[in-house]
Amino acid sequence: MWHLVYLEYDFKIDPPQPATDILIAELGELGFESFVENETGLLAYILKSEWKGGMLSELFVSQNPNFKISWTSKEIEQQNWNAEWEKNFHPIKVGDQCMVRAPFHDPAKVEYDIVIEPKMSFGTGHHETTHMMLEHILVNDFEGKSVLDMGCGTGVLAILAKKRGATDVDAIDIDEWCYLNTQENVERNNCPEIKTYQGDSNLLKDKKYDVILANINRNILLEDIPIYADCLAKEGTLFLSGFYLEDLDAISSKCAAHGLEFEKNLEKNNWIAAKYVN
Repeated sequence: MWHLVYLEYDFKIDPPQPATDILIAELGELGFESFVENETGLLAYILKSEWKGGMLSELFVSQNPNFKISWTSKEIEQQNWNAEWEKNFHPIKVGDQCMVRAPFHDPAKVEYDIVIEPKMSFGTGHHETTHMMLEHILVNDFEGKSVLDMGCGTGVLAILAKKRGATDVDAIDIDEWCYLNTQENVERNNCPEIKTYQGDSNLLKDKKYDVILANINRNILLEDIPIYADCLAKEGTLFLSGFYLEDLDAISSKCAAHGLEFEKNLEKNNWIAAKYVN
């Protein structure tokens, strides 16, 4: 695992927004795993073994006349990632209660000081979707609840849920790197009770949770909402993110068809994090 070769794509984007957010969503659909926003645009990473020639010709955002997008690429060893994220990873404060920081940052004087070493995993709190999901966790009751963090990335949502009083917490990601990184971060934050698994929604058979957190993308959410509904305990809560405002109706309709009622949503830069209850 430690010698896998990634391709790093350096995208120059003018103007940066909203093109950067659109590009991240499109690249995620193509199999890119990790993203680092910088002053000139975006660094995006994909396993060399997953790369297929001509993939970037499918990018709709690059064909938009309102944006100027160019890119270069190079190979990068996984172990070189640390230097890259150390340059770009700054502490993130969520409300007055929570700080998400790296091990080399000074400890924060907040109720929930979470230390994340993201490496090649998505979910540091910098992206709007992760930040909004953390906001949801901070203002909702997790005391004594069983929780699923689906598509856990770094495990940051599972860790905050545990620190907020959740008893049983499962963290699942299809990507091996995210799975391993979540294991590391769970230990780093003294949450050994969190169970981590590598896989997809097929792992959820016969499972029940009081709360499900799923920050993935529109297509996977639409496919898996019926499974989440089956896994949700009575009077349970489902939090979904990873999609745009224009996708909210489709997501809410799918939830409603499976007995889940829309309660509220947060919005940031056109990204949505929505809450549903049964």
